[in-house]
Amino acid sequence: MTLNSTQRFSGRVADYIRYRPGYPVELVAFLHETCGIPTQARVADIGAGTGISSKLLLDAGYLVIAVEPNDDMREAADQLLSGYPNYSSIAAPAEQTTLPDANVDLVIAAQAFHWFDRDLVRREFARILRPGGLVALLWNARLLDGSDFLRGYEALLRTHSVDYGAVAERYSDDADMQGWFGSGLRHIGHFHHVVKMNFDGLRGRTLSSSFMPQAGHPGYEPTLQALKSLFDATSRQGYVDFEYDARIYVGTV
Repeated sequence: MTLNSTQRFSGRVADYIRYRPGYPVELVAFLHETCGIPTQARVADIGAGTGISSKLLLDAGYLVIAVEPNDDMREAADQLLSGYPNYSSIAAPAEQTTLPDANVDLVIAAQAFHWFDRDLVRREFARILRPGGLVALLWNARLLDGSDFLRGYEALLRTHSVDYGAVAERYSDDADMQGWFGSGLRHIGHFHHVVKMNFDGLRGRTLSSSFMPQAGHPGYEPTLQALKSLFDATSRQGYVDFEYDARIYVGTV
């Protein structure tokens, strides 16, 4: 499996749409109240995927341009968001969005920045932002500890994934974002986010990850067996708590 982010999610779109979590609504309030981004601002959602983050922004009144190079994911977003008059999408990578100069008030990347070329996107974000515009980078960062389920799930990924170790090292934390934004970092927010999942939800959420084996891979069935054993051992009343630290970093570039 390759780290090429453009194609590695192809074939996982159905699970991604159905089982990937949304983001806590507190993030929108943070953008508006703490960061001073007005509703109806023009936003470029870079690496928009299937439209999860775009929908959050559209529901809050923003005008959203989804930038997504993967055809399957972008088409899923277009189908999901076709009823929003303030939505549009373009097929382009983060490093060459094809948007005009000084075109948007906010650039956002949700669960996607770790796939980008950091130096190239800094220049691209600066190019497409209007004077005074901001960049917001955010992740649902899965908690690795705090319960038997969370510890067991991390161990399962380490054992059964295809290239989880390489991908996991690409996630960002406060220190990493301070380094990327430098003096431009303006705001950091952390929000605890819990999603209750039955086994079908846990299975779909797991298979939506690009580093997990797909059907036909020799590791596929052993992964599902291990996942069911973990669920049976740690679930309560038919559910496990999939816990996240929803992180957001906002600043200038």
